[in-house]
Amino acid sequence: MSKYYPPMFKEDQFHCIKCGVFARQSWGLLVKNGYGQDIGFNYSRCHHCDKTCYWFDGRMIVPSEAPVPPPHADLPAPCIDDYNESRDIVSRSPRAAAALLRLTIQKLLGELGEKGKNINDDIGSLVAKGLPVEVQQALDYCRVVGNNAVHPGEINLNDDPNIAHSLFEMINFIVEVRISQPKKIANLYNILPVGALKSVEKRDAVKGNI
Repeated sequence: MSKYYPPMFKEDQFHCIKCGVFARQSWGLLVKNGYGQDIGFNYSRCHHCDKTCYWFDGRMIVPSEAPVPPPHADLPAPCIDDYNESRDIVSRSPRAAAALLRLTIQKLLGELGEKGKNINDDIGSLVAKGLPVEVQQALDYCRVVGNNAVHPGEINLNDDPNIAHSLFEMINFIVEVRISQPKKIANLYNILPVGALKSVEKRDAVKGNI
């Protein structure tokens, strides 16, 4: 999964919100018609898609999405709307965005074969099945931060919005490890010659009988 470079005010290059491509950006100033008066608005234009975003006081306001990565290409369909809604509101309310991402995680666990009702129980079930520790930590990070968004806790998301922003990266990491990588490996494995696949099955059947 490639690194995501969020839109930043006056940066020369970043991932365009409109087309998703890492591209060069041109900047301009909006002025009051007929007066040339600086009214605090700027615009950025993407050199890849030629579309424009509008900024005020150093913040992107059109579109209103926050500088967080888009959903992973393999994020299951039931999770996408909650992820995108959270992405749309995280600048205005990190706490509300984190609560939505908690719901995203709950749905994602259901897509990973768990019950999708109790996040803590589902993580425990995956750990018992051999879940890598890095994925367990990412899931528990999302669980704890999400719980603090829903119930008062030690983490104040409105005081530190970067914590809410990090949840998007965590969810995409979980999808990459648990969905994308196994799918890529399976696709490559399945192009092996039939004879080679049967030989592997025969070898593993012998191991199973030992």
